[in-house]
Amino acid sequence: MSELTVKAEKLDAADELAGKRAEFVLDEVVYLDGNSLGALPAAVPDRVADVVRRQWGSLRIRSWDESGWWTAPERIGDHIAPLVGAAPGQIVVGDSTSVNVFKALVGAVRLVRLAADAGVRDEIVIDATTFPTDGYIAESAARLTGCTLRPVTPAEVPGVLSGRTAAVLLNHVDYRTGRLHDLPALTAAVHDAGAISVWDLCHSAGALPVGLDAHGVDLAVGCTYKYLNGGPGSPAYLYVRRDLQDRFDSPLPGWNSHAEPFGMRPDYEPAPGALRGRVGTPDILSMLALEAALEVWDDVTVEAVRAKSLALTDFFLECVQEYVPGGRVESLTPVAHEERGSQVALRCADAGDVMKRLIERGVVGDFRHPDVLRFGFTPLYVGFGDVERAARVLGEALG
Repeated sequence: MSELTVKAEKLDAADELAGKRAEFVLDEVVYLDGNSLGALPAAVPDRVADVVRRQWGSLRIRSWDESGWWTAPERIGDHIAPLVGAAPGQIVVGDSTSVNVFKALVGAVRLVRLAADAGVRDEIVIDATTFPTDGYIAESAARLTGCTLRPVTPAEVPGVLSGRTAAVLLNHVDYRTGRLHDLPALTAAVHDAGAISVWDLCHSAGALPVGLDAHGVDLAVGCTYKYLNGGPGSPAYLYVRRDLQDRFDSPLPGWNSHAEPFGMRPDYEPAPGALRGRVGTPDILSMLALEAALEVWDDVTVEAVRAKSLALTDFFLECVQEYVPGGRVESLTPVAHEERGSQVALRCADAGDVMKRLIERGVVGDFRHPDVLRFGFTPLYVGFGDVERAARVLGEALG
């Protein structure tokens, strides 16, 4: 037994989150792709069966009231809120991340232009390394609002902000490299320029503290199928800071966000609070699956998850250093804890083929074109033994 195997056993024995693994449907595969699709929480299948057979099958239309379907978007939003450092009443669940990015970005430009001293606010700054969809949406939002799109790296953001900046869209964690960006400092810089901040939390919610309220974030969006384990295509969410809600003008007004949704009035009057982030009929089946999945968080703190995440990624990098032949991979993920999300990205010349070999040997990560092996560490169900095995198999595949 190697020293790293012994170390893994000791770390697993001391892990306060080790018992959470039993709350997921897992097998002998080392699953390190929870930053793309989280594992299935064991409580979800029975809950979905109840929604389908009883709530839909027996109660039918009555379930909008009796089963709480109508209030699900804000109720589940309040369940997500503590995971991203938000008080209740500021998050609504529904639609996709892309749709919510569009709502937030156009809404941000409209918000900033309401100020009496707004001046000419005609520029949207975005992360040049963002996930492609955010870029596509931002380009469309810029055209619709008469803005110019300015893509820069997050490090360059403070230097390009000006009196013309309307909104800034940034990713909290880079999806390729796992780099964690400085949300507090960047948000403060955006505010100093008189602009509105919009944060994409897809790769941080459920993996590390976010602190939306504490850091004064204006608007934020995120998906729920990664570290929140909501299932494939589970609905995303939109955060609107409380003091902005009465001025938030969504570019997608729908009957669900109307002050009188069943009044069927031809004129639109937005509902109060975060509800104005709703659009159409909620996707109840996937939404209630998400609600069941979120129950695994009821006795867990984000701080404990973050501590384990850093320990897992530290140990993985240690094991890679020991097992992988020198020069075969290069880590793109920062060593410094304050700059690291919950994944490790390794550059490898033949990364696509290497990942196929890893999957064949029971280690599942993912490949990002052209040369990145990406491994996500979900602290609720990944153990240190998994980490040691994954690095050992990687070394064998590259040896």
